[in-house]
Amino acid sequence: MYLRFSQRTNADGTVVRYVALAHNRRVDGTVKPDVLMNLGRVDRLDVDGLLRLAGSIRKHFGDGDGLTDSAEAGLGAGAAPMEVADARPIGTAWLLDALWAKLEIGASIKRIADGRRSTTAVERVLFALVANRAIEPMSKLSAAEWATQDVVIPGLAGMDDDQAYRAMDLLVEADTQGQVQEAVFFAVAHLLCAGRPGCPPRRTHGRPRRSPGPASSPAGRL
Repeated sequence: MYLRFSQRTNADGTVVRYVALAHNRRVDGTVKPDVLMNLGRVDRLDVDGLLRLAGSIRKHFGDGDGLTDSAEAGLGAGAAPMEVADARPIGTAWLLDALWAKLEIGASIKRIADGRRSTTAVERVLFALVANRAIEPMSKLSAAEWATQDVVIPGLAGMDDDQAYRAMDLLVEADTQGQVQEAVFFAVAHLLCAGRPGCPPRRTHGRPRRSPGPASSPAGRL
C-alpha cells in the first residue's frame, strides 16, 4: 500500500491536490491502482494524525522489509521479487585468465592432460591456484575457499583442496617432458621479440621450428 496523489485544476487556474490510500492490483493483465480510502485534500489533511498512525504501525510491526511501489507493481504483474544471491569480484582474475590464454598455458595443460581419467577440471583448478598466488597468496586449503567464495574464476564454479592436490599431481605425472614450460617459454619469447629478425615462431603441437637469425643477437639466442 502507498499514498496516491492526484490533482484537479479549477476554472480560475488554481490546482487542488488530493491524497488517497491505495494499492496496485492486476486487472486483465494490466496493473491498476486500487483506491482503498480517500483522505481528502492535501491542504486540509491531518498530517499529524497520519504521522501518529505511521508511528503506531511501526511500533506494532517494526520497520520491516516493506516493498517499494515499483516492487509491489512488479509482484502485481506476476514478477518474482529480485534479491542478490552472491557478489564477487572478477576483474583481476579475468585479466589473468586472458594472459593465461595468450601464453597458451591452458591449452598446453589440456593437451598433456588429455586422455587421463580425472573428475577434476585440472586446467581451471591450476589456473585458480596461480591466480590466488598472484592476487592474494594463501595455503592450498584457503586458496580453494577463496576461489569458491571470494572471487569469480572463469569456467570454475568451485573447488576444494583435494582437487587442488589432484590437479598438481596429475600435472607432475603428465608433464614429465616439461612440455608446459616449453610452451610458455616460446610463447613469451614470441611476444617479446615479435617482428624482429630471428624471432622464434609460435609453438605448435610438435617441436617449434626456429627461424634463421644471427646467433649473436638476443632473438637468435632465444
